[in-house]
Amino acid sequence: FKVAAAALLTMGSATAWQPSSKISTFVPSRTVQQRKNSHAVASYSKSSLNMVLADPTKKQMSSGGGMFTASNSESRRVMPENPGGRPTMKVVYVVLESQYQSSMTGAVKRINAGSENMAVECVGYLLEELRDDETFAQFQKDVASANVFIGSLIFVQELAEKVAEVVTPLRDQLDAVLIFPSMPEVMRLNKVGKFTMKNLGQSKSVVADFMKKKKQEDGSSFEEGMLKLLRTLPKVLKFLPSDKAADARTFMMSFQYWLGGSPENLESMLVMLGQDYVEPIMKNMEGKKKVEAAEPILLPDKAIWHPVAPKFVFENNSDYFEWYNKEFCPDAGINPKTAPTIGIILQKSHINTKDDTHYVSLIAELESRGARVVPIYSGGLDFSGPIEEYFYDAAGRPIVDTIVNLTGFALVGGPASQDHAKAAKVLKRLNKPYMCAVPLVFQSFEEWQASELGLHPVQVALQVSLPEIDGAIEPIIFAGREGATGRSVPLADRVNLLADRAMKWATLGSKPAKDKKIAITIFSFPPDKGNVGTAAYLDVFDSIKAVLKQMKSEGYDIGDAPMEKEAIMEAVLNDPEARISSPELNVAYRMSTDEYYDLTPYAKDLEENWGPAPGNLNSDGQNLVVYGKQFGNVFIGVQPTFGYEGDPMRLLFAKSASPHHGFAAYYTFLEKIFKADAVLHFGTHGSLEFMPGKQVGMSGTCYPDRLISSLPSAYLYAANNPSEATIAKRRSYSATVSYLTPPAENAGLYKGLKELKELISSYQGLRENEGRGPAIVNSIVSTSWTCNLDKDIPELPNLETYDAANDSTENRDMIVGKVYSQIMQIESRLLPCGLHTVGVPPTAEEAVATLVNIAQLDRPEDKIESLPRVIAASIGRDINDIYRGNNNGVLADVELNDKITEASRAAVRALVGQSTDSNGRVKEVKSVLDEVGNFFGGLFGQKKPWTQAIINAGFPKVEEERLVPLVGYLEFCLKQIVANNELGGIMELLNGKFLMPAPGGDPIRNPDVLPTGRNMHALDPSAIPTQAAVEVSEKVVEKLLDKLKAENNGAYPESIAFTLWGTDNIKTYGESLAQVLALVGVRPVADSLGRVNKVELIPLEQLGRPRIDVVVSCSGVFRDLFINQMNLMDRGIKMAAEADEPSEMNFVRKHAIQQAEELGVSLREASCRVFSNSAGSYSANVGLAIENGGWEDEAQLQDQFLTRKGFAFNADKPGMMESQADLFKAALKTVDVTFQNLDSSEISITDVSHYYDSDPTKVVQGLRDDKKKPMSLMADTTTANAQVRTLAETVRLDARTKLLNPKFYEGMLSTGYEGVREIQKRLRNTMGWSATAGEVDNFVFEDANSVFIEDLEMQKRLMDTNPNAFRDMVTTFLEANGRGYWDTTEENIQRLQELYAEVEDRIEGI
Repeated sequence: FKVAAAALLTMGSATAWQPSSKISTFVPSRTVQQRKNSHAVASYSKSSLNMVLADPTKKQMSSGGGMFTASNSESRRVMPENPGGRPTMKVVYVVLESQYQSSMTGAVKRINAGSENMAVECVGYLLEELRDDETFAQFQKDVASANVFIGSLIFVQELAEKVAEVVTPLRDQLDAVLIFPSMPEVMRLNKVGKFTMKNLGQSKSVVADFMKKKKQEDGSSFEEGMLKLLRTLPKVLKFLPSDKAADARTFMMSFQYWLGGSPENLESMLVMLGQDYVEPIMKNMEGKKKVEAAEPILLPDKAIWHPVAPKFVFENNSDYFEWYNKEFCPDAGINPKTAPTIGIILQKSHINTKDDTHYVSLIAELESRGARVVPIYSGGLDFSGPIEEYFYDAAGRPIVDTIVNLTGFALVGGPASQDHAKAAKVLKRLNKPYMCAVPLVFQSFEEWQASELGLHPVQVALQVSLPEIDGAIEPIIFAGREGATGRSVPLADRVNLLADRAMKWATLGSKPAKDKKIAITIFSFPPDKGNVGTAAYLDVFDSIKAVLKQMKSEGYDIGDAPMEKEAIMEAVLNDPEARISSPELNVAYRMSTDEYYDLTPYAKDLEENWGPAPGNLNSDGQNLVVYGKQFGNVFIGVQPTFGYEGDPMRLLFAKSASPHHGFAAYYTFLEKIFKADAVLHFGTHGSLEFMPGKQVGMSGTCYPDRLISSLPSAYLYAANNPSEATIAKRRSYSATVSYLTPPAENAGLYKGLKELKELISSYQGLRENEGRGPAIVNSIVSTSWTCNLDKDIPELPNLETYDAANDSTENRDMIVGKVYSQIMQIESRLLPCGLHTVGVPPTAEEAVATLVNIAQLDRPEDKIESLPRVIAASIGRDINDIYRGNNNGVLADVELNDKITEASRAAVRALVGQSTDSNGRVKEVKSVLDEVGNFFGGLFGQKKPWTQAIINAGFPKVEEERLVPLVGYLEFCLKQIVANNELGGIMELLNGKFLMPAPGGDPIRNPDVLPTGRNMHALDPSAIPTQAAVEVSEKVVEKLLDKLKAENNGAYPESIAFTLWGTDNIKTYGESLAQVLALVGVRPVADSLGRVNKVELIPLEQLGRPRIDVVVSCSGVFRDLFINQMNLMDRGIKMAAEADEPSEMNFVRKHAIQQAEELGVSLREASCRVFSNSAGSYSANVGLAIENGGWEDEAQLQDQFLTRKGFAFNADKPGMMESQADLFKAALKTVDVTFQNLDSSEISITDVSHYYDSDPTKVVQGLRDDKKKPMSLMADTTTANAQVRTLAETVRLDARTKLLNPKFYEGMLSTGYEGVREIQKRLRNTMGWSATAGEVDNFVFEDANSVFIEDLEMQKRLMDTNPNAFRDMVTTFLEANGRGYWDTTEENIQRLQELYAEVEDRIEGI
């Protein structure tokens, strides 16, 4: 069906979304032809802002009770004033947006005033209005009494179902049903005489096959062919004799008229339908001459259009520039030789219908700034052809400096089916910045302005997410519809901003490097001198050194910038003495309050939160202070922080505070005093993109928009964090450049853990020896207790009473197997080592670590088996059985799993060894599958090196042939791993070039993330959860419920509190989202276009267990990226609550009934279970409080969680996040288990504060009537062997593999200043888990104290390298003890207190 839908879309619309997509009769008026004179040009060029009659944002209106569209269908009802005995035809239409309103009203009035044969009654509905119950009831009444029903672009699944529900039973009584491109279930309602589409999408279609074949032959140009077919088809059908052909011709003609969209076209369509298909009119017409329908006059399929050109359109750019450069530009004061040129992509339908004010407005603004414009359109959905034809000169050189797409759609294919690879290729060839601005479709300006969420979720999915995959940047809202007429209007300040930003990007491409000013912005989080240059897994100052070196080589003026990491650091932090003796960083600029208020238009608005400037943040009492250092034309500045980190009251506010004056002054300085041409935000991540404002589709009052203003922003973001990178793209208009996180290696073993492995190895050789065997087992038991493994191995015998000599061999094997399994979990845990430096690719050894992890996953979609699976098969075993035995501590399976792991490493090392040079680096990947040597090796029966490595590891029967697909894949991955474009990617953006797009995520799960240095995007949100994710999630839910039943005497938990994260769901394609649905017993269903936006209830008989209630806490980032999936969950949960099932088999219903009674609300309202922050706010601020010490007690943290995370999403009111604190508490009160997912080795539960920030364990304990602490579990899907562990087990595993592991802390310390901060961060985050869940064992703090404090040499290293971060570490230990999380000796506390005084003196320079 997809192809058939695409055919209909391509046949008639420049987009499948805008019902204004029209092919209409258009004869340029004489006025247009005479607009050549200079007076007209000059007056037009001054400014387009007078085209906006009144600023619609001045009028505040409600967001329609949570609806996005608060308009009224009655404004589209037209009744014949004086039918005078004429038969009346009633027409009901449903469209996506209101653009048809004025044309349809005009057409009906013309018929009623001028036709002798018929009168028309007409009413129209916007699709979104059907969510409202009263409107829907009226719609049902209207359709029941209608003659003709018309629908167009009904692409929202739940609303398509509503339309079908009403029209299907009435289809036979309607005289005609015309459905233009829509969902198949609606398309199948079409009925014009004998012409139907009943089988659409249900069987193999000859047309679909033909289209597929054509697409393969000549790409998307087939769309243009379909347009031609549409034009010729009515002429061909005219000569066919059958009634069916006549009916098909009527449908095709109607479609053409509809696309034409003008009142004349729609009048012709209605007259034709009335006289041929509506019984009373047909009777009235007997013996009379029918009105002949006029043929539409059509514009060329693609052309250049300019609003004041004497020719309406130009079909080649030489004709256009002949007029534009020689006649228009001189009159408008534009110098064609020096002016920047902006390429603009338009939607043809708006030009057809003269609904072009928003286009004219932007064109005028650009020209008034001295730019040339080349505005192009395409009749199909593929804009690549017009770009290739019109944006190059005769010699093949690009004409344009920036491209602005005003359609809001993907470049190739629109919203129905995209070809992102083709789009990116076309854009890369042109190699200019590509901006994709967005016109509002569903909302009027007032509705958008009033909405906290901003842009409608369906529009975000189609008009923001999809263009991002092409490589588009800056989704700025520039136009919307005028409420009364439905016409497009520009929004003055947005059009201004768009023009300014397009010009700035153009300047980056044309300005000489030596004259360009670049502001490198680094972060300090938490705010402290020891934390300057914070970024996830990035060696910030070493990376800045690499960027400065690259800039210098490309001709940028970097002044006397030092080329040593330490020197750069000291310049920003001050000289070495000041770094120790002064809390201040280097002051680059002091801004007086007068200058600040003068240059910062929104400064007064900040006073509500912060009082008058300068305040006490980034201030010396008189002035606002900008920290940083300037080198030539490069400024390295420190972005201020939120400002409320240490303020318990502000942390408790449900909505985040505005930026403080110091924050605003920083960006004012960059733009207006330093006059930066671009800002480079350095690393993951700062605060700019998380400032208050709409989620997506910023307005001029949103703080990210106000702060970044017209500055082009490049943002270096970790490749494994696409969700927050996407927030930066959408909210702060940043083009992202991905950087690699350090390669993950195995954590390895150390101290007692290493000794245990050696003991187990000895036992394997001596287990039958009755003298030595038991003695070794006793040592294993004793060392396990010393290593605190008793917490993880309940079967570990009591040290005082156990003697292995009195035990059976089987039981000894069981004990050793359990210990072996535990230490293997620790050893094989993936651990990112050290920090990444931009521009430095991994060594061969580091590449091996990454490839081993890639090789352990099955990839059925690519028909690739994992390496462990192939090795296990060679001995007749299934790898899943081995994993199961390993997890249960079966000694033979634990040993075998270890052996397979070692064989996998050896094979990958042999593969990489083929391409490693003498310096241990991979410069060029040798093709390992098709060398001549392989041919000769094969002749002599010689095995490939990787096969030989597996044989040598003890698997002689491994099948070489079976390894071929995997080895080819690993070779490709190796090329991606060692490729390096990070410095290149940064420079491409600073030089005003197009940066190729790439997905973000986990490079192990999705190697397409590599190589880094590209413009990172998330995924198409309508694609998740995928079928594979659903299958994985079902297994995890099964393991979760088995574990819970085992712990609870076979009883199921009634309610589970879930936390959902944006990045996790991108990396896993929606696994945790699918887990929520699986617990409730609903399954996601893809619609006919392959988009997941439906759910269905799994019958209890099939489910075989009760429906588990859930309370879902979504991160602010998840809310921004996946609001459609929140809708999906809410609908699924409500479906379960409303199912008429016994309460003992449906805990969702059981609790919703109780809560409805308790809160006095309906069952449906009581079943809201999907919560997050209010729009534009992020996190519970628990992490902020703990990181900054800004909390009094745990009750404060719990209040913060409840206040900030208690905003409910309700699918019945999708336009708002509603504060529902009572319902949130009532739902949490029933929770038995709290649950989170770990999906990536790179970011674990003590690496970041996010995980404990959203952990509700102690919150639930406080709310429960019995005050019982719920069980806390974590699912770990970081390896092929997915596990469900308790939170305490996970914290212990994390501490052993990171904080307490010499491999980790020595790797961090090797990077110097940043490394100390990274170690301290892990300690502080570990304490966070004590605060929110109470699940940190005492030994973790005790062992950490031994490693970092008792060891005098280590203590000195930490203090010398980063005294500020070391002070934080000492403070954390003292705080953990003071708050009761760590019980230790008086001697330890005294030592820490003395150390604190010593380090304070050191920092103060005493």
